[in-house]
Amino acid sequence: MLNAYLHLQCVIDLIGTQLMTISGFTFSRNAQKFYFPVKESIESILPIVDEFIVVVGDCDNNDQTLELIESINSAKIKIVRSTWDKEKYPNNTVYAEQTDVAKKHCNGDWLFYLQNDEVVHENDHKTILSACEKCKDDPMVEGLLFEYLHFWGDYHHFHRAHNWYPREIRVIRNDPKIHSWRDAQSFRRFSTHKGSFDDYIKKGGTTKLKVARIPATIYHYGWVRPPETMTQKARTGNPWLAQKGLFEQSRKSIPDKFDYGPLNRLAKFAASHPKVMQERVSKFDWQNQLQYEGTIRASRPKYKHEQLWYRFLSWIEHTFLNGNLIGGFKNYRIVKELA
Repeated sequence: MLNAYLHLQCVIDLIGTQLMTISGFTFSRNAQKFYFPVKESIESILPIVDEFIVVVGDCDNNDQTLELIESINSAKIKIVRSTWDKEKYPNNTVYAEQTDVAKKHCNGDWLFYLQNDEVVHENDHKTILSACEKCKDDPMVEGLLFEYLHFWGDYHHFHRAHNWYPREIRVIRNDPKIHSWRDAQSFRRFSTHKGSFDDYIKKGGTTKLKVARIPATIYHYGWVRPPETMTQKARTGNPWLAQKGLFEQSRKSIPDKFDYGPLNRLAKFAASHPKVMQERVSKFDWQNQLQYEGTIRASRPKYKHEQLWYRFLSWIEHTFLNGNLIGGFKNYRIVKELA
């Protein structure tokens, strides 16, 4: 009888697991041209999702993003073509609009969103699947909150500064009222949503998602590019760069080679990168263009993380508060902590 009961319990557990589905989703445009690890990003969670929706925009003629994604050659990947309308969606809200396009094609119970410069370590797969399973029947949990590693300049240094968000939502329920928010950094629940610029920024009517914080990490490589490529990306007119204090508003102020500053002022990364990133990490070849010690060049304004006030806040947060922000912006409400 005991063996029969255990067999029945295994069958029930297996059915429960099969009933839960996960969709991966993202959008992409000129990823190959601007050195985004889009292929590695998709491959990093492909083993734990049932499908992966990729919305590919109208890339430049000298870009091979579509071919790069197609080379993954997985039946799970579904490619949707799109056209960017920056006039209707200015100030990078086009990123949110494109994210929503991808989301609408998802069929899973949970939706796992990654931007093209975000990668998941294979060691976290089990943790993520377990969290989805534990929270699937808890209506209080609308999403899962991940820790972040923001790499800067190379693959050996990362930010712990006050002005870099330490965690963000990357898994959400497949709920039609949940939409990408502002420049697609995160998600919110909308009371009404017509897909216009006013709905994204001006009218409000949004509420922060209730989330479970999980011990899994997003590896963010958006600031690990050759200095010339970083400058090319900046000159596409991304206002977020100016908001971060990285550049002045005028594109003319952007140097020909991006100056990452003295990297020895940042935290040193000594752990392992995700396996899918190993080949890219091995091809790192612009170390001679980086500054690993010395003083900040007087020829440019200080970045926010270099300014005295932010350095002081960061020191307080990591010395006494275990990395928790002092009055920092949080786009979520933590209702559960998962070990």
